Amino acid sequence: MKLRKGITKVLAVITVFAGIYSASTAFGASFVSVKGDNINVRNGPGTNYDVIMELFKGYPLKVIASQGDWKKVVDFENDQGWIHKSLIQNGNTVIVNGKKSVNMRAEPSTKSQIIANVDRGVVMTTLEKRGNWMKLKHSSGTIGWIYKPLLWP
Repeated sequence: MKLRKGITKVLAVITVFAGIYSASTAFGASFVSVKGDNINVRNGPGTNYDVIMELFKGYPLKVIASQGDWKKVVDFENDQGWIHKSLIQNGNTVIVNGKKSVNMRAEPSTKSQIIANVDRGVVMTTLEKRGNWMKLKHSSGTIGWIYKPLLWP
């Protein structure tokens, strides 16, 4: 009987902490962009962990957890890793997440002129949102509109 009460208490404590962790990661999720080029993402929260990805400036990430000065992040392909907080900033970029290439249009309408085809994985800066459309700027300077469901985040 005494053992059962002890196990019940331990399970209650674990449940509470699991709930707190889940809530903090779900509600604390935010989107960030990488500050520079050749930025390392590691398989743990510290420089002693292996580098698993190398990212470029503007690459968007979703923060899903924190540990000290390190952020656990996930990208548009659901790859996860850890990055130091000094290497990221508030996100203002998106990445093309269509199956192949997507149309960039002159105006936010499927009837508008196509001004470019943008490949999957290309990062662009967000300028404006209008309904389900995003006005974006490519690194080449091209500005146009892409349908939001074809972008991440």
